Amino acid sequence: MSIVAEFTIEAEQFLLGRVLRAGGGMNIEIERVVPASKQVMPYVWVSGGDRTAFEEAVRATDEVRELLHLDTIGERSLYRIGWDETVESLIYGMVETNATILEAHGRDNWLFRIRFNDHESLSAFSEYCQIHDIRLNVRRVHNLTADEVADDPFDLTDEQREAIELALQKGYFEVPRQATLSDLAVDLDVSQQAISERLRRGTQKVMDVVVDDTFRASER
Repeated sequence: MSIVAEFTIEAEQFLLGRVLRAGGGMNIEIERVVPASKQVMPYVWVSGGDRTAFEEAVRATDEVRELLHLDTIGERSLYRIGWDETVESLIYGMVETNATILEAHGRDNWLFRIRFNDHESLSAFSEYCQIHDIRLNVRRVHNLTADEVADDPFDLTDEQREAIELALQKGYFEVPRQATLSDLAVDLDVSQQAISERLRRGTQKVMDVVVDDTFRASER
């Protein structure tokens, strides 16, 4: 049965956090992590600071083999980071235990929501963190039940669901749009960056489920 663990961690407690923190006062969100041979390649969104200074600082880090700028949308830029294959970190622990990052963002302190396939995977991740002296502040471990999966097949957070529902009500998804990100941010009393991230992650979860269900139905 799938398990979701939510925890916070100081940037200094894991390599990626230290590297990205060195890049200055940027807002950072991990998009996903892709295993590649003996390496892992995190994809991160950054915004709210000096992009050139960020790139120079990250590339100057010994453990980083490559920093590739992939895209820029508005004030947000997407990067892929290539690591030295000998590096051990929190991110490697997630890859080794087949964990899925549902949410990860921060600067000096990070919030992670991670999904594990079962209790054994969660235990293996916990053991990995102990061995590598990675100290987590666990806020919640959520054991998904069949009823809960049926009630929310998309595994949306409360914030993501709220953002999507408001966007629908205000006509954000209509053509032409009847509301802007700024309008939604004002209504929820959050930053435009925050509402953008909630909408993007929430709609991605919905589309992943819809496309997967459609594909499986076509195979029957």
